[in-house]
Amino acid sequence: MKNILITGVAGLLGSRLADWILTNTDYGVIGVDDLSGGYIENVPSGVELCQFNLTDLDKVDEIFARYKPQIIYHFAAYAAEGLSPFIRKYNYENNLISSTNLITCAIKYEIERFVFVSSMSVYGDKYEPPFHEDLQQCPIDPYGVAKFAVEQDLKIASVQHGLNYTIIRPHNFYGRNQNIWDKYRNVLGIWMYQILHDIPPTIFGDGEQKRAFSYVDDSIIPFWNASQRDECKGEIINLGGIKAYTIKDACQILMKVTGTSLDPVYLEARHEAKHAWSTWEKSVKLLDFKHSIDLEDGLIKMWEWARHQPSRERFIWNKYELEKGIYSCWKK
Repeated sequence: MKNILITGVAGLLGSRLADWILTNTDYGVIGVDDLSGGYIENVPSGVELCQFNLTDLDKVDEIFARYKPQIIYHFAAYAAEGLSPFIRKYNYENNLISSTNLITCAIKYEIERFVFVSSMSVYGDKYEPPFHEDLQQCPIDPYGVAKFAVEQDLKIASVQHGLNYTIIRPHNFYGRNQNIWDKYRNVLGIWMYQILHDIPPTIFGDGEQKRAFSYVDDSIIPFWNASQRDECKGEIINLGGIKAYTIKDACQILMKVTGTSLDPVYLEARHEAKHAWSTWEKSVKLLDFKHSIDLEDGLIKMWEWARHQPSRERFIWNKYELEKGIYSCWKK
């Protein structure tokens, strides 16, 4: 049997794609996850789960030698852009070093396609949105820097070693199996956790920041096509997000969906791009992307799932690597 390796298989995108592959193809799925941000309940039956951290190159090599995957989907990351300046070491180890370990083994074992899930954060705040794929990357936080570095390393691996890659820059995907218990990432999930616990939803700054959102189900076929189509080799493709909302408006939509009467609490502004969303035409052409589920309908689906989740302890960092300049709501 041919195998596909999916990192971050216990997370939102990894778990949903793994389930689709097992149901609709003849591939086996080898999943890697250290369960630091995903949950084992999300891992579909039939996945061969290997639980370890990708910073261990020897263990990564063992997986390649044992299972001989033909395709890699690299979803694993700690996607906390705002927190990344205060956890630089952790950020670069888990978002950069882990990725280069996979690239090393992908070259060594001559895999057919490396699909890297990058981030819109590589665009930074230099350009007026929507951001298109030909823009020079200009990240403004360590998380974006890590993603940019991996993109560049893949290009080098392609030129020097012939590694076939496709870079996908997803745009604020949300939905079932998302981690809503992390205090620092996934704004829609953060609000859902707060509402579930009768905490007013929090907004950084004035709430006029603009973002686009995409429901996870709209991503599955495009992700599959990214590894199957020759025309995607060596390409960078934005995925998701055809309509921008202010953060304040997105919060109001969720409050309507959940029926909460809690008023949002506005916190100090943080270091981030004020307006950030991307073009999507290339994903339609190369990946058959279709935006089928609008924000309100997607939040209804996600809220129904979230209401039936077990009571889990919220993840809060016990100690930051740097506390100078950290936002008051994150201070101990």
